[in-house]
Amino acid sequence: MRRVVPTATVTDVVVRTGGQLSTVYEARCAEPDETLILKVYADKWRWKLAKEVHIYRLLARHDAGPCPTILLAESTGEHAFTVMTLLPGEPLSAISTQLDGGAIHGIYRQLGMILSTVHRIGQDSYGYLTTRILDPQSTNSAYMTRQFAKKLREFAGHGGDPALHRAMQAHITQRHVLFGHCPAPVLCHNDFHEGNVLVAEGPNGWAVTGIIDVENAIAADPLLDLAKTDYYSVNGDKAKLSGLIQGYGPLPRDWSNRVSLYQLYHALELWNWFSALGRAAPLPGIAEDIQRLLTI
Repeated sequence: MRRVVPTATVTDVVVRTGGQLSTVYEARCAEPDETLILKVYADKWRWKLAKEVHIYRLLARHDAGPCPTILLAESTGEHAFTVMTLLPGEPLSAISTQLDGGAIHGIYRQLGMILSTVHRIGQDSYGYLTTRILDPQSTNSAYMTRQFAKKLREFAGHGGDPALHRAMQAHITQRHVLFGHCPAPVLCHNDFHEGNVLVAEGPNGWAVTGIIDVENAIAADPLLDLAKTDYYSVNGDKAKLSGLIQGYGPLPRDWSNRVSLYQLYHALELWNWFSALGRAAPLPGIAEDIQRLLTI
């Protein structure tokens, strides 16, 4: 901390979040009175540090939403960590159920505007982002066909229902032409849900104060990003969806069909994630989501 604030005296360290990939701490200092965020990466995932620094700085250059400023990043010896500014507010996921429809609509309108700005950051090809695009694909059709095939293999490998596997494969085969409707790849946050959005109430109402956790960023169809927000956070809430779309701006004519297909991808990916972690409880509910999305 003194490498960032030379005179700092750390008075308290509080765990903010802890997970499979990293643990986030709030480090409170005196002389000067300042609080910063310290993110420590698990050894297996220390390579994500460089990615996170790259994406946050890319967003800052394009003024794409309120994001943390990286003050120090290091990956040497035993530890990989970043020190970054503390953004005001609290996760939207912690309070969204307490807000009325008007407040929710206003917040999601801001989220749509932020996501639209992120999606103006064009990319050279489609693929997973670190400090560059790994195994880039020149078309969205090639990228999404590859991704769906990979996730379906994982589903089968984790013991997923063979009938559901066949139904997903048939559904994708019938609709794969939609992948070709994306004209160009853009930067996608790829985890833009309420847990990664900070909000605070001010004199003019609720405002989005921070966008965090860019570890899943990819170069892809912008509707893939909207689909994840829809699947993870909107869940049929009309105030959320109308605010998001209003803030985002004009969408292509086939946006609804593409979003539905991409929601299937996100549900399949989530099923695989929980299965890989050995967390069986959420799997039936996600399988029901998959069945529902196959009827759209």
